[in-house]
Amino acid sequence: MTEQSPNRPANSLRPTRARHAVLALVVAAYVITYMDRVNISSAMPVIQRDLGLTAITVGWIFSSFRWGYALFQIPGGWFGDKYGPRRALAVVVCWWSVFTSLTALSWSAASMGFCRFLFGVGEAGTFPIATRSLSRWMPADERGFSQGLPHAASRLGAAVTPPLVVIIMISFGWRMPFFLFGFLGLAWASIWYWYYRDRPADHRSVNAAELELICGSNAASGDSSHLVPWRKILRNRTVWMLASMYFCYGYSIDIYLDWFPKYLYDSRGVDLKTMGFYASLPFLAGSAGNLLGGWISDRWAAKTGDLKIARRGIAIAGFVIAAVSILPATFTTHAITSVLFSCLAVFGLELTVGVSWAIPLDIGGDYAGSIASIMNTFGNLGSAISPLLLGYMLGPYGWNVPFVISSVLCVAAIFFCFGIDPSHGFLAAMPVQHEANAH
Repeated sequence: MTEQSPNRPANSLRPTRARHAVLALVVAAYVITYMDRVNISSAMPVIQRDLGLTAITVGWIFSSFRWGYALFQIPGGWFGDKYGPRRALAVVVCWWSVFTSLTALSWSAASMGFCRFLFGVGEAGTFPIATRSLSRWMPADERGFSQGLPHAASRLGAAVTPPLVVIIMISFGWRMPFFLFGFLGLAWASIWYWYYRDRPADHRSVNAAELELICGSNAASGDSSHLVPWRKILRNRTVWMLASMYFCYGYSIDIYLDWFPKYLYDSRGVDLKTMGFYASLPFLAGSAGNLLGGWISDRWAAKTGDLKIARRGIAIAGFVIAAVSILPATFTTHAITSVLFSCLAVFGLELTVGVSWAIPLDIGGDYAGSIASIMNTFGNLGSAISPLLLGYMLGPYGWNVPFVISSVLCVAAIFFCFGIDPSHGFLAAMPVQHEANAH
């Protein structure tokens, strides 16, 4: 069964746009998540000198966040499905914002790694719960875009963070950015809890026409307290192909998220101020990739009625662009050429993201958070392995081998894409199974 564009509401009222305010809040959350993630990579050249850290130790610090993030993806997705996005997302954002600020109090590699691990534990639930928060709010023909836009915004957050961190560090030292970004997350959590509702019908700003527009295309409904059908999810081939594809993506993108500023500083001889600017450029390109990937996929599906080809085609194109671009970015002798090809590589990688996160909505409905948590667990296992391997490989092999490995993984991801079929919503139409003690 192929995805069809939902019918516009017959209601004579003009639909309100509360769903767009919800999407804007999710966009803001994604921006803050990536500001909090990449601030440490921008500050690391100064932190490494201040605390006397080796490259291997830096790899463990980067990886500590990823292990916390990967291991708590599924618990985080379950938490959102169990208690609802309004409460769950406010809780996890408060958690990781506190540990963002506490990172500034680190005095050693161990204390910093501990803070980054607990920061990852909190951030683990953010994307699955945010995906779940949109499952009841976004019409079917807006799913790809509604996933591409927040991820594009997250990369925009990653793009503005390096120069911002450098400016703050020059004036106040490397600890101040962590304090400031942590307070920003706490402010967001307060606004989210005040505005968001788990069901559009419960929101006072949603009129009948907007409710008809939303509910006419979504099977998700009812109470958020229900049992997750893990057996059915874990037996689905698309879930595992999606998770494997996202592992390859996670390994590849983490090199740019965690190591690219240091790569420019150490390998390309770029000074600290210029590094902040150059390090932001791939993420600006990634923002464009996120926006285009989800949007093109939605338009393609609406025009052809073939959701499977629309999702697969964009993902394959993105990995082809990344696999081809990583190699000249690695082997050129010119710093600017390397940055430009890196921009193209990140653009390709991010072209796949809106599609990847739309698929749990396509097939999962009320269980989208749990499916997304499996996918993101695998993605972040790749992201956890990536900085560790790079830290150990730098000494004997230099910078080239880690990038070549990521290019090979992009090729592997292309083959996994062929096993993904999002055209059958195998969970979206399932009746909700309420727990006996649900209220």
